[in-house]
Amino acid sequence: MNNKIIILLIVAVLAGGAGGYWLANSSSDSAKTSSTAAQTERKPLFYRNPMNPEITSPVPAQDQMGMDYIPVYADDGQDSAPAGTVRIDPVTVQNIGVRTALAERRSMSHVIQTVGRIGYNEKRIYELHPKTDGWVEQLFIDTTGAAVKQNTILLSFYSPQLVSTQQEYVLALKNLEVLQASGFEDVRRGAEELVATTLERLRLLDVPEHQIRNLTETLEVKKNLHIHSPAKGIVTSIGARQGQYITPQTKLYTIADLSKVWVYIDIYEDELPWVAVGDKATIDVAALPGQRFEGVLNYIYPYAESKTRTIKVRMVFDNPGGLLKPNMFANVVIETSALPDAIVIPSEAIVRSGAREQVFVQRAPGKFEPRDVTIGISSEGWTEVKSGIEAGDKIVISAQFLIDSESKLREAAAKMRETRND
Repeated sequence: MNNKIIILLIVAVLAGGAGGYWLANSSSDSAKTSSTAAQTERKPLFYRNPMNPEITSPVPAQDQMGMDYIPVYADDGQDSAPAGTVRIDPVTVQNIGVRTALAERRSMSHVIQTVGRIGYNEKRIYELHPKTDGWVEQLFIDTTGAAVKQNTILLSFYSPQLVSTQQEYVLALKNLEVLQASGFEDVRRGAEELVATTLERLRLLDVPEHQIRNLTETLEVKKNLHIHSPAKGIVTSIGARQGQYITPQTKLYTIADLSKVWVYIDIYEDELPWVAVGDKATIDVAALPGQRFEGVLNYIYPYAESKTRTIKVRMVFDNPGGLLKPNMFANVVIETSALPDAIVIPSEAIVRSGAREQVFVQRAPGKFEPRDVTIGISSEGWTEVKSGIEAGDKIVISAQFLIDSESKLREAAAKMRETRND
């Protein structure tokens, strides 16, 4: 009796297990069928290459590396967001290290630090040439580097033309003295005009005023006449020696006034928007430790150097005591004008593709929108944005290249869908 009961129980268990297996198998088949039906209803529009979204296929395919093409469905990314908008779940955002910063309004400034070269002030260089032929009789300043004051006698020379012009002037003075008491006004006027004409000729030949006065008072013709320094400075070159025959083409002296000097620097193209005529500058030189000189930027050259692609900038500095020597090197600091009230973002936020500049704006947690921007000047890690964003926008400053890759895939897929719909 007991054996029969045990056998019946075993049969019942086996029957139940078979029924359960059949139910489970039937349920699984039903789920597969419904899943297959759902996939059939959501049919891909096309398949795109996982590495290049511009390569597509109407049927499933693989690329050269054996990677399956990605199916693109009709409802992928269809919403009101601009093309290229990326959505990333919070875990992925944290894993790829997305950081953001706010676009803000601030005053931008820039300091240019470079090395410059001290040069002569070209407006204070004087070259002396005689106005007539002659012979150098005596050099009073005969060494380069000599310091001279204004009106210092540099040399004396003999010129037959100068001697004859002096003689004409003396005769005109004597003639005027005789005819001064003439009762004929035309005669007196003619004598006065002759004196004025010969006097003007002496001045045009650069005869010094003190020698003209002496000639007028004594009526004694001088064989040698002097050439004077036109300004205070140093003699940088001497072009004639004692006894030499000289002509108007002979450069007798070059004198440089060093009371003010020019300093030249080269700046790069991206620094050019910062500099302007009138900016303050300071320099220091190794020969004068602890001393700093203040000057001003007074000229920006209108061309770039062909080899270095830099632009030359000129500054002017007072040079008390002649401490700054031409051709010295100097450490230059230019305090450029500030740019007030600019919308700025960290420079690393900008994605540059060559044809345009983009940033990614976080519109909501995990939602990033690409924006084309027009950028201005950059300084100290910040870049001005002239258009494309507003102050207060939250900008992606890290991992934006990963977001940019996905954004381009989304944008390309959207364009392909539009093409197929058309």
